[in-house]
Amino acid sequence: MTSNWTPSRLGDLSGRRIIVTGATNGVGLGTARALVRAGAHVILAVRNLDLGAQRAAEMGGDTSVVKLDLADLSSVRAFPDLIEGDVDILINNAGLVAPTRTDTVDGFEMMLGTNFLGPFALTNLLFGRVRSKIINVGSDAHKNGTIAFDDPHLRTRKWSSLPAYARSKLAVMLWGLELDRRLREANSPVTSYLTHPGWVASNLSNVSDTRVMSAFHSVVTSVANRIGNDIDAGAATSLYCISEPIPPGSFVAIDGRFGFKGGPTLGGRTANACDYEDAQRLWEFAESETGTTLSI
Repeated sequence: MTSNWTPSRLGDLSGRRIIVTGATNGVGLGTARALVRAGAHVILAVRNLDLGAQRAAEMGGDTSVVKLDLADLSSVRAFPDLIEGDVDILINNAGLVAPTRTDTVDGFEMMLGTNFLGPFALTNLLFGRVRSKIINVGSDAHKNGTIAFDDPHLRTRKWSSLPAYARSKLAVMLWGLELDRRLREANSPVTSYLTHPGWVASNLSNVSDTRVMSAFHSVVTSVANRIGNDIDAGAATSLYCISEPIPPGSFVAIDGRFGFKGGPTLGGRTANACDYEDAQRLWEFAESETGTTLSI
């Protein structure tokens, strides 16, 4: 039996203000489009302002396009001053799979920096202005992830692409575990959720235009187009967190075999993503690296 969830479940979101990071491609684009169609004002937080403006024009509706590069903490710190007022929902969607080892401008391993540390800092800096929900896009890849706390940026340990990606998504899952715990403990009106969108071709590996990365992206895209979700189906897990009365802290995955393709449903996480001690340790590491804290 497959999920029969559709975007009509969102209802009328007129008056809601929602930030979607990475909204120019992949799941972020699908998420932003659906929210705009439902009447929300969507803030497209993007690296490429020209492409962001093009996407905003294509989807119509009520949008803003704002510069955000999660691989650069100076951009993350600047972002809150580029938007006015409060927002109802923050969707930390942006992420990447890098085929070669690189560092962010702040010296973080690229996937850990972009997929976890950047969104962590953004959430802390924006938290006082978020009224309702924080949705962090994780991945079933976390199930194969491990975090070496003695070498979190893999400066001395062996680096390879997919294990490093899995590690970055395990970090997102542990962050979500600790975020939910802190929100509950403080009786905050804000709730948080984690999602896995399935394997979505255009949401992966779109890092740069170099020849190696383009070839890598082509291979990933070819496989994912055959066995994975399209961007609208991938967006459904984030949208499900908005439309459905699910418990705070839930992990919304997909109902297909192997986590590749399907509709949204409450999912399970492996033991490595349920370790509160590791989650606390990771949180403290991220606070130290980003110089940001969460004030509830």
